[in-house]
Amino acid sequence: MRKVVFVNQSSGYLLTDILNAYTKEYDEVVQIYGTIMPNERKLNPSIKLNRICAYDRSSAIKRIVTWVKGTWQIYGKLKKEYKDYEIVYVTNPPMAYLCSLKLKNPFSVIVFDTYPDALANIGIRKGNFIFKLWSKWNKKLFARAKNVFTLSEGMADRLSNYIRRDKITVVPCWSSNSTFAPMKKEDNPFVKDYHLEGKFVVMYSGNMGVTHNVHSLVECAKQLRDKANIHFMLIGGGTRKAELEATVKSEGLTNCTFMDWLPAEQLPYSLAAADLGTVSLNDDTALVSVPSKTFNLLAVGCPLMCIAPKNSEIARLVGKYENGKCFEVNEVEKMVEFICQLSADSGHQKLLSANSLRASEDFTMENAKLYLK
Repeated sequence: MRKVVFVNQSSGYLLTDILNAYTKEYDEVVQIYGTIMPNERKLNPSIKLNRICAYDRSSAIKRIVTWVKGTWQIYGKLKKEYKDYEIVYVTNPPMAYLCSLKLKNPFSVIVFDTYPDALANIGIRKGNFIFKLWSKWNKKLFARAKNVFTLSEGMADRLSNYIRRDKITVVPCWSSNSTFAPMKKEDNPFVKDYHLEGKFVVMYSGNMGVTHNVHSLVECAKQLRDKANIHFMLIGGGTRKAELEATVKSEGLTNCTFMDWLPAEQLPYSLAAADLGTVSLNDDTALVSVPSKTFNLLAVGCPLMCIAPKNSEIARLVGKYENGKCFEVNEVEKMVEFICQLSADSGHQKLLSANSLRASEDFTMENAKLYLK
């Protein structure tokens, strides 16, 4: 009898799809969880759930406390309740897989965030004792792991500090909603509700935090303030949103619309209204990850304008599929030129759109089956 227990303190649609895939080959599938984010696809009812404390991201201290508490609870449950189960760890809490320093179960690790590398954000770097010790544990545990999975080539390169590169399996992400699809503007209620008919819509939909460089998009809007046919939609929230709104107000820009987070059921319409979708990350984050919203933009056939380093994961993606361009954060003039070019050349815009749609075929929920090794 094949039995597997998944460990993930805060899980979303990716793990839902992976768990459902595992039910096809395992007799019993269990999820140890803190929270499960609601999404379009539901967990197979045969999956058993075992709850621990929820992940609290409201402050650095609360993150650490809930990580430590969650890891302790996970260890207790694995040791007492799941002695004869295979374990699949997801790196939230990031130290959960360290439980296998003591446990004998066969295990795999799905690496969404690389630790101890990410500790550099709080000043713990290579020379630090914690960094050195965790690195040593990584080498020991990854060598023992049945599988080590991660989401991108950049993440795999970083993990190669701890395990041979050819032992790492890269499984790309996929869209969170199967209803994402291209939609004619005349049939799109979002276009009608926000009076976007006849507009070339440049859209940013997501978090507006310190790592997202959305200020470059506002700079583009300033330079294009006299282009009545180009409109910027900035949807979401975050620590820098108020600052961005203040800039738009002080500049008297009428070509920008800010909106709060939209309900999930509206996203297929809002994203399909975009003629150009913007994806942005800071230098360090962009080297190892691609925002999940990217795959939703691909699914609606949206060309991409990426604000990220030229050697980033998102730059690799648009280079491979030829569905957009990537710009450094200070290349505002080039971004403006690209926006103007696409808004004036519908044939080129449609070509990039078709390439995005073609790319989306490589990022579907079928990728969840690749975790079955």
